[in-house]
Amino acid sequence: MSGMRPTGRLHLGHYFGALINWLEFQEKYDSYFSIVDWHALTTKYQASREVPNHITEIALDWLAVGINPEKATVFVQSAIPEIAELHLLFSMITPHSWVEREPTLKDMVKMLASNEQEAWDKVTYGLLGYPVLMTADILAFKGSLVPVGKDQESHLEFARDIARRFNSIYGTDYFPEPKPKFTETPLLKGVDGQKMGKSYGNDIKLADSPEDTLKKIKQAVTDRTRIAKSDPGHTALCEVPWPLYQIFVKDKLEQVKQECESATVGCVDCKVRLAGVINDFLAPVRARRAELAADPKQVREVIEFGNAKARKVARQTLSEVQAIMGMVRWG
Repeated sequence: MSGMRPTGRLHLGHYFGALINWLEFQEKYDSYFSIVDWHALTTKYQASREVPNHITEIALDWLAVGINPEKATVFVQSAIPEIAELHLLFSMITPHSWVEREPTLKDMVKMLASNEQEAWDKVTYGLLGYPVLMTADILAFKGSLVPVGKDQESHLEFARDIARRFNSIYGTDYFPEPKPKFTETPLLKGVDGQKMGKSYGNDIKLADSPEDTLKKIKQAVTDRTRIAKSDPGHTALCEVPWPLYQIFVKDKLEQVKQECESATVGCVDCKVRLAGVINDFLAPVRARRAELAADPKQVREVIEFGNAKARKVARQTLSEVQAIMGMVRWG
């Protein structure tokens, strides 16, 4: 089970960091991929009216790269109210101290303000409950594997703690303890040399036009020590293009390296060539995306189909949890 917040169109970092792994997982596992719109509200509540459009955009990106709704369940989090109810039940057994220590929450708090006290003053009740809701997302489907990068392993420990606590309190082994399915997640840099991210405005989106991609790549930071085209370059010091070449043209790396370090090819020409490689790679994705975008009814039907499948499973989980807890539904 995995998900993404709908906060805008996806970029190359999302593709190589997550989606490329999802394509493999949907062939091997019973997979659930959620557009987690409630999570988007934890920090973007003032922009709630933008969420529906972002849901469509992220669905288009997923389907365009090959996420197959006949192999994986693609759904919208808020269409499954059972997740919210499970989140509420988990919140009753979760110690407050656990939440405040959770690494995911700490990272999100740091983004709110430079001063720690000021940052915590901005934390809403919903953001504080983010780790519990994340746990409900996973355990609603009794997720046993969650694809993450090695650096995110601690995020899953919280979900395992809640699963253990529930099982202990109610004398059951109902919930599995979700384990990480480690992925090879390269850290893609944006054109400015920072980690690629929408909030930094340095990303190359899957849906960008070839012209926009070329324009962005031309701005990419290269070898800062290379002043003139005639100066030999240093691939080890090339901040953005060289790492991207290592992903996109593994079979021609020696050629690119030789041309750079012998000053046969200048940085501008090198970046133009890289933009062409990226555009060629994304061409079928963009074509498929345009085809899907022209038929919004089809995308809507895919989401509704996944919502129905996901809700059936989550409803069964919630019913069994209530029975374990000895609760009676009065309505």
